[in-house]
Amino acid sequence: MSVRLELETLAARAVGTASRAAGRGGGTTLPGKLLWKVDPGAVDALAARLSSGVGLVSATNGKTTTTAMAASILGVQQRLAWNRAGANLLSGIASALVAGKGAELGLFEVDEAALPEAIARTHPRAISLGNLFRDQLDRYGELEILAEKWREAVAALPSAATLVVNGDDPVVADLADGRTNAIRFGLDDHRHARPALQHAADSKYCVRCGTPYEYAAAYVGHLGDYRCPSCGHARPPLDVVAREIELVGLTGSRFRLEAPTGAIQVELRLPGLYNVYNAAAASSLAFALGASPATVRDGLEKFSAAFGRFERIATGTKTIIVLLIKNPAAANEALRTLETGVPPVLVVALNDGIADGQDVSWIWDVDFEPLLPHVGRVIASGSRAAELGLRLAYGGLPEERLEVVPELEQALDRGLELVEAGTDLVVLPTYTAMLALRGILTQRRLVKPYWDGSRR
Repeated sequence: MSVRLELETLAARAVGTASRAAGRGGGTTLPGKLLWKVDPGAVDALAARLSSGVGLVSATNGKTTTTAMAASILGVQQRLAWNRAGANLLSGIASALVAGKGAELGLFEVDEAALPEAIARTHPRAISLGNLFRDQLDRYGELEILAEKWREAVAALPSAATLVVNGDDPVVADLADGRTNAIRFGLDDHRHARPALQHAADSKYCVRCGTPYEYAAAYVGHLGDYRCPSCGHARPPLDVVAREIELVGLTGSRFRLEAPTGAIQVELRLPGLYNVYNAAAASSLAFALGASPATVRDGLEKFSAAFGRFERIATGTKTIIVLLIKNPAAANEALRTLETGVPPVLVVALNDGIADGQDVSWIWDVDFEPLLPHVGRVIASGSRAAELGLRLAYGGLPEERLEVVPELEQALDRGLELVEAGTDLVVLPTYTAMLALRGILTQRRLVKPYWDGSRR
């Protein structure tokens, strides 16, 4: 069986090499699909070979950035098998295992719906569950459907596996209830709380009795310090907590991270409260896998961005800033971050591909209104540019400050034409629009292909 697995792996690895050489892609899913077809048990066998085991990361928002942060921390001391390109179905995990020759630790982001099978196949040492937000309703269904699948998968975990959960998410935190081997992370800085729970917040009702939660602090969507006034269900005590948070505009953030093994001061080169959550999640997973506080701090401080997630891309005398938006919670936090330095020109690209979700009604739950009076020009692009333009018009954006340019490359060039030298063009794309944008920038030799881990 070992010889057979070696031959299968070599064949799959060759397929990935050929795919990259032919310019057909990065070989991030095809090798895994081939291996899966030939030998469905190969993923289990390859994962079992990893001497340091497997860590999994799943969440609606932030799993790519969280996994990349964890890789920055853990990759210093161990060789990783890591699906760095974001291919997070089983085929992507299989491809990362194929490519990870000599790897000691598997580190995989996992699609929310694929998590139960990923757990069953890889038998992880630790799992980080970041959040559950309403997303791609035409694919996932309502949030409670995913939550129930997660609940069943987590219940089957052996007691030795460490479950890392966001204590600020009522549904996710509840998954660790009663588990002794669990780490709960979250934020504790009421200065950054919203004055009230957002209208588009998802988990508003107690998971035990259905009564609306009361919030002492609401940070991102429904994430925060919650308590049920009826049955008393509340945010659990946090094991890893970010405090003394300072958000430095679009530049980054600073915070104090406290954990049972010690406290560290972190300078993060990513802005926004949601990236503090990502850092807390990555740190907690790293602690579960044996990292020291100093290693965590160093890994976070050298981290810049995952592809398409607050990337800064220079083009001549101007800079393109890319912030992925994929659902109301993600879009609202991106817009909230921009409020500290409203860009003169904003390109928003809305696609309706399978990976985006073909139902784009979620844009009506995005709070564009606080930003629109202050932005100079908004260019609506993508396959659903017309619907996006209508949403912005209803949000109060004057007609003379709105342009609808469905073709993404034309929208990009129009945006670059409008911004002055030395300034930034901010682009907010949905997932497939982000991939298309990076394809354009790759053709212009401004960035490496997203599956290439080297920096430009």
